[in-house]
Amino acid sequence: QLAESGGDSVQAGGSLRLSCITSGVTFGRYCLGWVRQAPGQEREWVTIYNSLEDITYYHDSVAGRFTFSQDKERKMLYLQIDNLKPEDTAMYYCAAGFGVNYCKPGRTLSYTGQGTQVTVSS
Repeated sequence: QLAESGGDSVQAGGSLRLSCITSGVTFGRYCLGWVRQAPGQEREWVTIYNSLEDITYYHDSVAGRFTFSQDKERKMLYLQIDNLKPEDTAMYYCAAGFGVNYCKPGRTLSYTGQGTQVTVSS
């Protein structure tokens, strides 16, 4: 199970830190990341973490502004979002997919939580 929190309504240029509590997810066996879905649009990946290679991938639209992190002891995932833009407005989901052999952009992460809403005003 995954449960996100931390979403809010903020002004452009602001920052947020999204959190995700995980249960039943063995870090190191799952591909982890965050995805988002804006109104009327398809869900898109934001970041994917490859634990085998210790590499974090970021979508071009968020690179340099979003930072993925994890706390293995607390079984938490985080997404630090800086310099928010109106186009970042979306429901954000932490995501996990079993198996780490292919943990790269394009990989569909099957498990998500209920999401947390981020709204950015200009």
